[in-house]
Amino acid sequence: MPDWSARLNELAVAAEVTGAVLGIWHDGETTLAPYGVLNTTTGVETTADSLFQLGSISKSWTASMIVQLAAEGRLGLDDPIVKLLPEAPVDTRVTVRQLLTHTSGIDGDLFTDTGRGDDCLQRYVGLLADVDQLFEPGTAYSYCNAGFVLLGRLIEVLDNRTWDESLKARLVEPLGLRHTVTLPEEAILHNAAVGHTAADGSRVQTWQLPRSIGPAGTITSSAADVLEFARLHLTDATYAPMQEPQVPYAAGIGGFVDLGLTWRIYDWGGRRLFGHDGSTISQLAFLRIDPEARLIMCLLTNSGNGTRLFEPLASEVFTEYAGVAHPVAPQPAEAPVDDRHTGRYERASVRLDVSRRADHLVMTEQATGDRLAFAEEPVHEYELLPTEPLDGNHFVTRYSPEHPWLPVTFTPTRVFTSGRVTPRR
Repeated sequence: MPDWSARLNELAVAAEVTGAVLGIWHDGETTLAPYGVLNTTTGVETTADSLFQLGSISKSWTASMIVQLAAEGRLGLDDPIVKLLPEAPVDTRVTVRQLLTHTSGIDGDLFTDTGRGDDCLQRYVGLLADVDQLFEPGTAYSYCNAGFVLLGRLIEVLDNRTWDESLKARLVEPLGLRHTVTLPEEAILHNAAVGHTAADGSRVQTWQLPRSIGPAGTITSSAADVLEFARLHLTDATYAPMQEPQVPYAAGIGGFVDLGLTWRIYDWGGRRLFGHDGSTISQLAFLRIDPEARLIMCLLTNSGNGTRLFEPLASEVFTEYAGVAHPVAPQPAEAPVDDRHTGRYERASVRLDVSRRADHLVMTEQATGDRLAFAEEPVHEYELLPTEPLDGNHFVTRYSPEHPWLPVTFTPTRVFTSGRVTPRR
């Protein structure tokens, strides 16, 4: 059996990750391995029970509560959200299922801080009246944080308490979790990580996303608690529908081939896994579950370089216990480019400008609106390189030469990147 603490140390140093905790649960046995420091300013060392932000892994917790409510007969997954939540100023055709599967068409990257009060989700939902509808509900996939705030607000209305309180009552307390919180005043009672930028490892100045984004991404937890939550989805049939494919995911990054009810479904060498990733302010988290091998792996990091650590480490863990490795990312290929996709693309919080430079395309990403409040790098330039199929519409890019390639796909009216549809303006 490998020394996972030693391997985490070696790979984290190579990936220039500041701090991390690796959690492995395999057929009843748990391994926890900490690495590095939680904060370069204080030098506090990472411990096995340290808390890291889960980012969008929080969505699977919110989805689990929605599935509980469905099992209780208090909502239907195909109910229009406005039937259950009349205050929601969204297309009347948008259903609960579409919110769970990012197919509502709502332009979802709205990061407005609506305050620390218990009414923050209600106030956030009111702002959706001014948000664009990117496509007809149910006709496409585009990652939608706002949809999960809507679901969180629905939980509040049906449970007559805040989303945070429902999370505690429905999941945290029944599972006996002692290191899972949502608010900063709770996190400071533990050893909590702060984010560090990928560029130079410096500590970021903003610790957490606004409370209004809670159901989409503000759970802070330990690796042991994440493993315990994931085990629920191996053992309790109530949550089995979350693992059933709902929407195909064409980009296929990291083996992600289908979306269930929020869970991402992966094909790793013919084996079916499910899980989710999360990204907040320079804290990246990863969760993968293999039901056949009875294997769960989570990796919590406080560095923008977390992906550079996750992919090789996940390959080693899953090769050891399940005989499969993390899929290879798409690679660039030689092909001429033209100007058909040059121009501006824009959605909430992001503007993308595509231009031609000599024999290749360049995409400049600009954070806009409320996202500027916590963007570590408000402007970043990406080189776009052709990839298979060589039709002039498919490209790959990466954050830096050390990071994995990511797909970028164009149509005449939009670009699909980072799991999101961005319309051409």
